Amino acid sequence: MPDKLVTRGLVLRATETKEADYILNVLTAEHGRLAVIARGARRRSSKLAAACQHLAFSELVLYRRGSWYYLDEASTIALFDGLRADLEKLSLASYFAEMAEAVTSEDLPSGEVLSLLLNSLYALDTLDRPNELVRAAFELRLLALSGYEPLLDDCAMCGRADPVEPVFDAAQGVVLCKKCAGPAGGLPLDAGALAAMRHIVGAPSKRLLSFTLEPPSDKRLSAVCESFAAVQLDRRFRTLDFYKSIRST
Repeated sequence: MPDKLVTRGLVLRATETKEADYILNVLTAEHGRLAVIARGARRRSSKLAAACQHLAFSELVLYRRGSWYYLDEASTIALFDGLRADLEKLSLASYFAEMAEAVTSEDLPSGEVLSLLLNSLYALDTLDRPNELVRAAFELRLLALSGYEPLLDDCAMCGRADPVEPVFDAAQGVVLCKKCAGPAGGLPLDAGALAAMRHIVGAPSKRLLSFTLEPPSDKRLSAVCESFAAVQLDRRFRTLDFYKSIRST
């Protein structure tokens, strides 16, 4: 990489350090996730302050010294102000950022993940779509982009294209007829929830959220996508716990 780098990135996490600095985890399309030091960015007079906010998307000028990147200049593109005025949406957006951080790494291009994250933040910020629908779509599409794409075309046991009383095996990432699943069972689906999963995995990115679901299909989709993410990534997300606590109040 050159000594100076101009790129666009979204702040996944901002950690305070020293008296007035930040260490930023920034997701970029070309260079993956970068650790960036923003010197003096916590000072009120800093021109870098806005671009160092959590979930800020900006054009960044970085320079490299040793193994660290340093923020030299920044111009904000989107701050998603609507999220910051709604605690539930902000907590959900923070969960998206934490998930994206978990599946990306430095020097591995992450354009599709960044695009998904930006589109999902825009959906929360601007579009009138249910939070839980956006969450399920983000979880499932992110897993598919990260090498965990589920097999949803037909029953993994008998091959039936329209599984009878479909269930989802989160560990194997497959859909089954309830009878084929046997005693092990699985997470209950229905025709609507299964169709939504197929859409999320295969739709063009601009049409990712171009579907609707009625109860109880929406709740089944939400439960399946959350469980699939937890099992495949094998970790707990504190931001998801906080989001759930906000929803329960």
